[in-house]
Amino acid sequence: MGIIKGISYNFRGLGIGLKTPKLLLLGLIRILVVILFTIVAATLIFYYHQDIVKHIWDKPETRWLIWLWYVFDWLLALIFVGLSVVLAYLLSQIIFSVVIMDQMSRITEKMITGQVNEPRRMPFWKQFIYLIKQELPRAVIPILITILLTIFGWLTPLGPFVALVATGAAMVFLAWDNTDLIPARRMTPFSQRFKLMTGCLTFHLGFGLPFLIPVLNIVLLSFAPVGATLYFVEQHEPDRRNHA
Repeated sequence: MGIIKGISYNFRGLGIGLKTPKLLLLGLIRILVVILFTIVAATLIFYYHQDIVKHIWDKPETRWLIWLWYVFDWLLALIFVGLSVVLAYLLSQIIFSVVIMDQMSRITEKMITGQVNEPRRMPFWKQFIYLIKQELPRAVIPILITILLTIFGWLTPLGPFVALVATGAAMVFLAWDNTDLIPARRMTPFSQRFKLMTGCLTFHLGFGLPFLIPVLNIVLLSFAPVGATLYFVEQHEPDRRNHA
């Protein structure tokens, strides 16, 4: 049931986001920022693509080897595309989107409970630095773990199983990046926040499952803070909820 509940909250959040002008605007900005960063990262990487290939392997003159060189060039281009998407996501998330995610979470929490519950007010620049500090372990470490699992899968006979585990881990961490917004804002220690996530693994797996749908995943990721905040309040603080 946890997986079904996770999927449900993801799409409930999308529905609320699309019907609420402030949330809709912030979600659209997130989509545009990710697209912009992806274009910039891809442009820079492909600008230096041929130079990188040349430094790794000069184009051979032998016709028996040139086809292998073209395959290598194609595979490297695919790796660069994936790298540009990952870099764009990390940069937009850490530098820009983390603030938007927090604002979307605040708006949603106030809609549900009537107020934003936080320990104390901070100046914007202190809040910005604090949010980035919270985002680094949530975004960077999970991606590194997923990459390491993927590489491990390539090097062992357990490849298909490890790939499945890596995909599941990625979905859980993407979901946690959103469900952790309220606890992080309240300065809950990292160990306690991580324990909250591991205690609801099936929910996070379900919440992250729709992120596998191409194209739609960009929209769902952009509005995910809404559904994640809705989940946290309803499931962890039901007494605070005063209206839908």
